[in-house]
Amino acid sequence: MSDDAIAVFQVEARENLELIEQGLLDLLDRPEDRDLVDAVFRGLHTLKGSGAMFGFDALAAFTHHCESAFERVRKDEVAATADLVSAVLAARDHMRRLMEDPSGDHAAAGDLLLADLERAVREAEAIAPTFAARPGMTTWRIRFDLPSNAFRNGVNPLALLAELRDLGEASVVADMSRVPPLNLIEPTDHYLAWDVLLTTDQGRAAIEDVFIFVMDDMTLEIEAVEDAACIEGGETEAAMVQPAAALADPMPNPATAPAVGDPVDVDVARPVRIAESVRVPADRLDELMDRVGELVIAQSRLGQIAHASADPLLRAVSEDIGRLSGELRDTMMVLRMVPVATLFGRFRRLIHDLARETGKAIELSTDGETTEIDKTVIERLADPLIHLIRNAADHGLEQPEDRVAAGKTETGSICLSAHQSGGEVVIVIRDDGRGIDRERVRAKAEAQGLIEPGAAISDHDLLQMIFHPGFSTAQAVTNLSGRGVGMDVVKRTIDSLRGSIDVASRPGEGSEVSLRIPLTLAIIDGLLVRVGQGRYVIPLSAVEECLELSLDEDRRSRGRSFISLRDRLVPFLRLRELFATGTPPELHQKVVVVSSGEERIGLVVDQIIGDHQTVIKSMSKLHASLSTFSGATILGDGGVALILDIANLVAMGQEQEAQMREAV
Repeated sequence: MSDDAIAVFQVEARENLELIEQGLLDLLDRPEDRDLVDAVFRGLHTLKGSGAMFGFDALAAFTHHCESAFERVRKDEVAATADLVSAVLAARDHMRRLMEDPSGDHAAAGDLLLADLERAVREAEAIAPTFAARPGMTTWRIRFDLPSNAFRNGVNPLALLAELRDLGEASVVADMSRVPPLNLIEPTDHYLAWDVLLTTDQGRAAIEDVFIFVMDDMTLEIEAVEDAACIEGGETEAAMVQPAAALADPMPNPATAPAVGDPVDVDVARPVRIAESVRVPADRLDELMDRVGELVIAQSRLGQIAHASADPLLRAVSEDIGRLSGELRDTMMVLRMVPVATLFGRFRRLIHDLARETGKAIELSTDGETTEIDKTVIERLADPLIHLIRNAADHGLEQPEDRVAAGKTETGSICLSAHQSGGEVVIVIRDDGRGIDRERVRAKAEAQGLIEPGAAISDHDLLQMIFHPGFSTAQAVTNLSGRGVGMDVVKRTIDSLRGSIDVASRPGEGSEVSLRIPLTLAIIDGLLVRVGQGRYVIPLSAVEECLELSLDEDRRSRGRSFISLRDRLVPFLRLRELFATGTPPELHQKVVVVSSGEERIGLVVDQIIGDHQTVIKSMSKLHASLSTFSGATILGDGGVALILDIANLVAMGQEQEAQMREAV
């Protein structure tokens, strides 16, 4: 078996395992839903079959036990109890290990899981199944058409028809209208389709199960027949007569038969499978993104050369290249965007496990799942969100009896939501628990020497203490939290993504943590500015407007650093002073007003050069600690421009404003 084939199997197996997990979690909420049971069974059946096909024998053997358990659920022999579902969920994790590490020693762990599964099945036997009654007899019109290479792939149509007959009373008609003349028949090709009328008490899912291993490469139509009586006497016969007529002259008339090699007008139209999507390895997308980034830089250089040239042809070519590279960049960015639902979906299982471990009833709700974000960001957000959710469940939500005593429902709520705000995605984790105990946070901060005892500190800064390394207000360390590590991981990860964290909490009502993450980490539209002799890029998504700051206004604002903007004072930072350029101010400085969240400040620059497609390059380890910059980019002339970290600059401006207000 080639490595590529195994890699494809593993990708599909992961997706299948995700579907199994989602189906099991849904089953916890709707144990009477027979379609869910069928879906989980199909997933297990597929995993077992494909695992055996690709040589993952241990996976196939282990999955067989879970499949057998769910087959008994399908047959109403055992109930889909929460205990049984949880046992299969744990087994599902073991299946993943068997798939990821087939050569590992997993026997002992597998035996324990199977023993637990057997116990859960045994206990479920005593509970009457809660499924809704099966529907009455239904007649289905089924048409299936296998690909021309079905025989070569080992597909046996007769076995499929036999499985259909096992489901109920079936009448089968072969459609031979595509069978070519005898001299054109390829013995290894498949030319037939089948029409089947099946009367059964089974649902559509059971019929689809028959074709589960060939469904991806075939055409399958399943339609419930409302008035089966009229079909039995009419339509069926007509359907049976038509192919017979088609075979009435199986041998072509020699006088009219085409000679070998002549073009033949034979209706050999075959179902054309339209590829709706193409699976591409993520690293190839990353590589393509790098190439697009290099193209954008080269285009920038070309544009600069063309701008300095009087050659109209060169300018025209430069404009065309600029347009094409921009379109290519936008297309590439779309390819990398994935809905945040792929991230949120992972946490249903986490909530299930946390509820079992903490003994709390927890309800997870989500909102804004269609919000899209760069795939790299999605992957890096998983761990921070896990820590935040674990913290909310362990520290935030109260025990059921405490919630009832506080006038709340027994079930605690954790809500994940996402929405786009400018060039950022805001992900909010909200719980309705007890909230953050500020006194305990302060006491812990003082005990660790983070603040002086009795020192004045803003509420924002106090709540940010929970992200300090080793900081925890938990009174006991549990296997979920309490070591003060998780929130530190959250902070470092969000910082590395050039994002920011806001925390809000109200005693007795719960807490809300908002993560502000840039939409992409690859290429952004930027505003290129000059400060002293250096050039800098401001992310265009953060720019609200640009104003002129004359020398006179600059002098008058000395000592206060505020500008009046539509009857509102906005603090500003003089980047020339912040960066210690040592150059005198320009005659006509500019103020670029930027925002982060609800806050905004002005950045005083010497010159606004213009917009710039910015390919973000990460800072070196030597410069990683510079909080005012989030990265660097290469300009068209080969120079380097630093990218300003707007969130940190806004925070710096707000701090400066607070100090000035206190001084007044």
